[in-house]
Amino acid sequence: MQLRDFLPKIVNGDILGTFQKLDAIESNMEKKEEEIEQLKMDCEHFKARLETAQTDCMREKKEKLDLRQQLNEAKQQLLQQAEYCTEMGAAVCTLLWGVSSNEEAVKTILGGVSMPDVAALACGREFLVSSSRELLDTMMHLLGSMKPGLCTKFKVLMLMSLYNVSINLKGLKYISESPGFIPLLWWLLNDPDTEVCLHALRLLQSVILEPEVLAKSASEMRDTLPFQRIIALSKSRNADLQALAKELLEDLKILEYEG
Repeated sequence: MQLRDFLPKIVNGDILGTFQKLDAIESNMEKKEEEIEQLKMDCEHFKARLETAQTDCMREKKEKLDLRQQLNEAKQQLLQQAEYCTEMGAAVCTLLWGVSSNEEAVKTILGGVSMPDVAALACGREFLVSSSRELLDTMMHLLGSMKPGLCTKFKVLMLMSLYNVSINLKGLKYISESPGFIPLLWWLLNDPDTEVCLHALRLLQSVILEPEVLAKSASEMRDTLPFQRIIALSKSRNADLQALAKELLEDLKILEYEG
């Protein structure tokens, strides 16, 4: 009888608790479903943004690729133009060099409006030293600004001109006293082209063999002279370069006495 009295109360209490738990679970499920739905919407939103970003990225990559191609084409054109100008300049200078071996031609050139390289003759050297020092400065500036291994023909022609000017004592003094002349020679001696090195050595020899000029440059030369490079050139396979480098090493012994 007690069981009969208490059982309904117990059962009713359990069922009520179960229903309450079910209600709570259903509420949680609804919230979870809402959260899942919101996450889906967020996912779709971010997916759309990702697709837009990918499209923009692909467009930018294509634009960069196009710009890079245009830049490479421009560089190639510039290089071709530079090579053309160098070859043209070398051809013109070679032509002028040949013409300048004729004294009458040099006088005719000097009487005109052009200012070409006319250093092959004494009158031309005197004219350059006296009236066209800016041209000498320009040549030395160009020699210092050209990278090793490039424009070698043009370098050689300018070095030949400077060497011929150095035959004139006033010309040698002007060149050797120009700021940066000694470092310029060391720079040129490291050029991979044998002709450039050969004519740089000839110009250096002009300085060493002139006592009055050497006296002013001896200290700087003794402190900075790249003996190892000259020794390396004295072992060159180029016979002319080898011979001149060996000769110069003998000439450089004078620096020991100057010290």
